[in-house]
Amino acid sequence: FYFLASLKLFIAMFSSRFFFRSIQSTVNQTKCFCSVPQFVKPKVQIPANQILINGKFQNSVSGKVFNTIDPRTEEVITKVAEGDAADVDLAVKVARKAFDEGAWPKMSGHTRSKILWKFADLIEQNHEQFEMLETWDNGKPLNHSRGDVALAVEHLRYFAGWADKIQGKTIPMNNLMSNHWGYTLHEPIGVCGGIIPWNFPLLMLIWKIAPMLATGNVGVIKIAEQTPLTALFAGKLALEAGIPEGVLNMITGFGPTAGAALADHPDVDKIAFTGSTDVGKEVMKKAANTMKKVTMELGGKSPLLFFNDCDMETALDAAQVALFLNMGQCCVAASRIFVQEDIYDEFVQRTVEKTRLRKVGDGFNEETVQGPQVDREQFEKVMNYIQKGKDGGAKLQFGGNRIGNKGYFVESTVFSDVTDEMAIAKDEIFGPVMQIMKFKTMEEGIQRANKTSYGLGAGVFSQNIDTCNTVSRALKSGTVWINCYDIFDAMVPFGGYKQSGIGREKGEYALDNYMEVKCVIQPLKNPAWQ
Repeated sequence: FYFLASLKLFIAMFSSRFFFRSIQSTVNQTKCFCSVPQFVKPKVQIPANQILINGKFQNSVSGKVFNTIDPRTEEVITKVAEGDAADVDLAVKVARKAFDEGAWPKMSGHTRSKILWKFADLIEQNHEQFEMLETWDNGKPLNHSRGDVALAVEHLRYFAGWADKIQGKTIPMNNLMSNHWGYTLHEPIGVCGGIIPWNFPLLMLIWKIAPMLATGNVGVIKIAEQTPLTALFAGKLALEAGIPEGVLNMITGFGPTAGAALADHPDVDKIAFTGSTDVGKEVMKKAANTMKKVTMELGGKSPLLFFNDCDMETALDAAQVALFLNMGQCCVAASRIFVQEDIYDEFVQRTVEKTRLRKVGDGFNEETVQGPQVDREQFEKVMNYIQKGKDGGAKLQFGGNRIGNKGYFVESTVFSDVTDEMAIAKDEIFGPVMQIMKFKTMEEGIQRANKTSYGLGAGVFSQNIDTCNTVSRALKSGTVWINCYDIFDAMVPFGGYKQSGIGREKGEYALDNYMEVKCVIQPLKNPAWQ
């Protein structure tokens, strides 16, 4: 009896120690991983996986398909039609006919407004399906997808409101050449090509098509191959809302085949592109062949400056959002964090403490704040830059590892003692990798913040209004946030200086991207006044 009891006790103790070591090992490996028994299989239908041309979903001309992948599991979600130059040509011909002969550009702004408003209503009514599709296809946490859908609806309604308020000017003339008067007309450009990215698939689609459609244009949109599902669903609802056939066409395919063909097509009047600066340059080269109008929202390496007098708790929370939002896959990610020397050590220490609490895992788990990177290519790029940070002499304060062996999960990563010449301080990583750098004076902070080829976003944290005013005016950036970060609104323009882009998205400024200004001059006979 005693022998058996002792044996059972020994086995229990051994098993417990072995179990504890296994659990401890797992914890050490995953750190901030949000453990779940298994990945959630979303209960959502895929409404469309084909190309949209002339109001109909159809297979590609070649009949080819490609897989769209769940970044959590690396498993296939569904197969999607693979469009190329032949499909682009077909879509452009349809769009050209819709613009030259169709009703959309001839409609009153009031009528277009009602259709766009209905489109927004349909997206809102189907918000849960959009949210689940976005998280499934992109990997972002479900709560982030909810925010994206809400912003998309707001953006669409904002530009629906502009559709009947576009007007020119009556211009009095000096009449050195007899009496005349002039006025301007704001006219739609024509066939607009849009190339959208994978990091905010639905929201970036709406950023492009809302002002395009409100101003009476028609479009051919090349959807990111990594994340096609929500854009195609939006295309389906656009038809239901009453947007005429041929006005909004969508091509699913790859950049070198479909995207390049769209940028190069001679019958496309304008290209709007969001993506990396390197690809943007190639798009511009092709657009130049026919002198297309272009708007570009490109890469960034955004500086965020924390001065000694900043509110530390607010600053720490803002830094977490500014860099880690959307798994770091954000064009305005604050990937160069400058902290004034008196608070530098405390900032680094407390940033590490906050980063340890981040839950990385399945986006369908409500506790998750960071999902996987979008695909293997992006995952490998992020891991490569983490290694460059280590090799370059930066101090790895936290993270730096892959999580698990399935899916594209990367630990939230923090580097300190980063210097300006390091690769992680110069290049756009597009991942959850934070660089924290030290500066002494305001003048030094401004100079180093501007020492980049990018100029998309920036931020300043200080309780001194003079510091905020001086720095915000000195930074060469399209957007500067003061004591906040990543605050977006449909009414506020967005775009970059330098190699971060051309033109502005959002707000009234975005309308200019999609209109031609025509001046009409005519004689004025016997005017009662001038």
